[in-house]
Amino acid sequence: MTAPFSSLSEFRALLQALPATDAAAVAAAQARNGQLTKPPGALGRLEELAIWYAGWRGDARPRLEHPQVIVFAGNHGVAARGVSAFPAEVTVQMVANFRAGGAAINQLAKAFGATMDVLALELDRPTADFTQTAAMTEAEVISALAAGWLAVDAAADLLVVGEMGIGNTTPAAAIACALFGGTPGEWTGRGTGVDDKGLSVKTQVVAEGLVTNPDREPLEVLRCLGGREIAAMAGAIARAHHARIPVILDGFICTAAAAVLALAAEGALDHCIAGHASAEAAHRALLSKLGKQPLLELGLRLGEGSGAALAIGVLKGAVACHSGMATFAEAGVSDA
Repeated sequence: MTAPFSSLSEFRALLQALPATDAAAVAAAQARNGQLTKPPGALGRLEELAIWYAGWRGDARPRLEHPQVIVFAGNHGVAARGVSAFPAEVTVQMVANFRAGGAAINQLAKAFGATMDVLALELDRPTADFTQTAAMTEAEVISALAAGWLAVDAAADLLVVGEMGIGNTTPAAAIACALFGGTPGEWTGRGTGVDDKGLSVKTQVVAEGLVTNPDREPLEVLRCLGGREIAAMAGAIARAHHARIPVILDGFICTAAAAVLALAAEGALDHCIAGHASAEAAHRALLSKLGKQPLLELGLRLGEGSGAALAIGVLKGAVACHSGMATFAEAGVSDA
């Protein structure tokens, strides 16, 4: 199997043709929700989540049984500029930890019944330093987008994408600033926990990258300022939309990848919800730009897909209540 695009223009066209939610399934799910043994609105956001999920699955009474978590890993040329509290070799070490089952995301995927895949993207060949040139060529970004697209299991009924890549909050900040404006300082945070000097370096690196790469077309922003794992997340999210697989977005870096799609095509993120608002300074601002209200706010800033994986439980609860509860008629309960 190969991806159905070989250039950014083809990928851009594909985004314009993504399907909409199943309106009939939404209407039927709304009708069912109104008949369940509870006061109207008593389950709060769980009700709208279940109806949203039903629309994307095309089933008024869906089940959520096969969630997939994919962690993409990539290395960044700007890491050499001292933008992270950890050295670049930690990316390779953490990939080994994921594959051995020792990371937080492994435990969360297991806890919520998700399969987990790890895809390392040319870790021995970091992207270019985007303060000097574009981070990726068109061939490189297409390769990463395609890797994400092809990593999605067509049998999955929910997708979570996470990332590992030392220094990758810096390209995420650059992407957000390029897409939505503002100053580099407004979008640049402490990431892995850099001190004040490190934060100043990160902010300067983002500023330099924006000057070096002035094109603001969304997919060009991804190519010039992103990374392979960020592009792969975008490819996977797009593939999920194409296959009507709902997506839970993770933290700042995942949301930056998703933002590229949102600005490239109207409605590209209609199949996505925000799993959480992370402790990374600009994540909530980015979610606000995308019109996404987070399900959880627990001070997480780990990445890996961890916050989104934790939110699988919330969505599973919403779907279980919607599809499993009895109606007033079935239970013999008065709905007066």
